[in-house]
Order: sequence, then structure tokens, then C-alpha cells
Amino acid sequence: MKRSTDRARVTTSALVKMARSALAEKHGRDIVVLDVREVSDITDYFVIATGTNRPQIKALCEEVEHVLGAAGVRSLRRSGTPESEWMVVDYLDVIVHIFSPQTRRYYALEELWKDGRRVEE
Repeated sequence: MKRSTDRARVTTSALVKMARSALAEKHGRDIVVLDVREVSDITDYFVIATGTNRPQIKALCEEVEHVLGAAGVRSLRRSGTPESEWMVVDYLDVIVHIFSPQTRRYYALEELWKDGRRVEE
């Protein structure tokens, strides 16, 4: 899809790997990557992770932005707060969702987008 002009030298696949790695580095839990290209017009991939508490949710989001920013990739927008227990960073082709455990269960993105394909490491 490659809609972001800020990242001409970073492929979507590399962006997914960097986001997953950044989340793992800060001990994000249950990291899942869904390839939704066949079922979504809004993005190619969802990267979903759980933070155990509000400070960790914030740290996970900041780490993703730091790692991708260092590669020259800027997000289109960031939504949510640690207090809302859901933060979203939109990189157009890749959308990173960071939830608390209960918020992740409530929104159940993996179930909602079950027609997407899980991407293993």
C-alpha cells in the first residue's frame, strides 16, 4: 500500500518488524500481528500488544514512536492515553494498538479481524 511519503526507504514489512521488536523490548505481552490487506481498506497490518499497567502502556507507545522515528518514520496520528487504557499509533500501512488486558478483551480486535492472517515472526 505504501502511502506514507516519510518512509520511502522503509518497507511495510520492516516497519512491522520494528514495531514488534520495540514492543517486545519494553516487555509488551501477547504481541500479535494481523495481515488485514485482504479484508481492510484502511490499513495493511495491525500490531496489537498488551501493557500490564498505565505506565507500561505509555512506555510501549513511546518506544514504538522512538524506534520508528529513529528510522525516519513518523506517524500520521496518535490517539488515546494511558488512562484510557488504549493507545493507537497510525502509520497508515501499519496501525499499532496497545491495550490494558481488560480493554484488549473488551475490544477483541483479533476476533473482530479474524479473517486477517496472523503473521508469525
